[in-house]
Parts: sequence; structure tokens; C-alpha cells
Amino acid sequence: MAAFAPVLLLLLSASSVSFASDPSSLQDFCVATKSDVLVNGFVCKDPKLATADDFFFSGLHVPRNISNTVGSTVTPVNVAQIAGLNSLGISMVRIDYAPNGQNPPHTHPRATEILTVLEGILHVGFVTSNPQNRLITKVLQKGDVFVFPVGLVHFQINVGKTNAVAIAALSSQNPGVITVANAVFGSNPPIPADILAKAFQVDKKIVGYLQSRF
Repeated sequence: MAAFAPVLLLLLSASSVSFASDPSSLQDFCVATKSDVLVNGFVCKDPKLATADDFFFSGLHVPRNISNTVGSTVTPVNVAQIAGLNSLGISMVRIDYAPNGQNPPHTHPRATEILTVLEGILHVGFVTSNPQNRLITKVLQKGDVFVFPVGLVHFQINVGKTNAVAIAALSSQNPGVITVANAVFGSNPPIPADILAKAFQVDKKIVGYLQSRF
């Protein structure tokens, strides 16, 4: 039995890694189609009916409107925009930033992100998990690349004097996003104020004010 222990450990390790990202595809592609059937992904349409448009998205070169409260806009290109991404375990986004605009602290529960700066100067960073909660941060110039590990809280802010643009790839067809402030202070129904007041060690009136902003 002892001889099988290393093999068992290896199999368990491989199994844990395999569940850390989207399932591997068992066919050339699986173009998503609308269905009432619930699966981990979307039901495939007949591959013989696939066309080039199932694998195509246009317009990512167009600057986005960034006149909002955070001064940034994220344009996703995931399985919702390209049906042919279904089961392929990858997607991307374009992010436009106004001067001092930010992509607020958020997480992607299902994906690691790799970001490339196309224009401008970005201050980026992520926070490691408990108990260290260490901030790892860097100022990026045009052409620089930075990685945000899956599930960790991260952010970007434009520290330049002109608009900035970045492109990011994510290791899921549907990475998801949880913006920290929105989730904590804008949940529906609201998290009870006394819970948040104790968690953030502030007065309940401050919690009430923050919840009113979302």
C-alpha cells in the first residue's frame, strides 16, 4: 500500500489543479446556444452550423465613455459576446481610464488576469490572502505587463495626465467580477449595518451613508 502513496498524492494534486480553471474542451469547439438546460457553461449548437461570426467581435479599438463616478469603463469580450469562446477557457477586456480614473478593487472568482498597458501610466496592485494581506504593487508604462492571480483583490488607477488604455486576458470564458465596495455596501438585500460597523470598526451612521451611495 505504501508504494501507491506517491501516486495517490500525485493524482490528488492533479485533480485539485484541474478544478482551478474552466473544464478542458473535449472537442474542437462548442459554440454557445440558448437553452433551458443548465450546465457548467452553455449548451453547444450543432458544430456543422458554426460560422465565422460565432468566433468574431468587432470594435475593441473604439475608445469608451469614461465620464462616470470611477472614471473608467471595462469592455468585456467573453462568452456573452463571442459564443465560440464557450468551453475554451479564455476571454479578454478593454479598459479605458480617465486621468485619475480607476478600476476599483475587485476580484475575478474564476480567472487569473494578465494586463498589458497600451497607452498611459497605470498604478496597479493586488492584495495577498489572509493573514498576510500583503499589497504587491507596481507603476506600469506603455507596453508593460502585470499579472493578477485568480481570486485576489486587485485594482488599477491612471496616474498619468492623459487617458489610459489597457487590454487584459483572463483564464476563463466567464471570469466573473466582484467589485468589493459594490458587494459589501450595495448588496441586495443590504448586509445589516451592525455587522458592517463591527467588521470595519466604524459608526453605523458611516455604514448607512456608504450603503446609500450604492
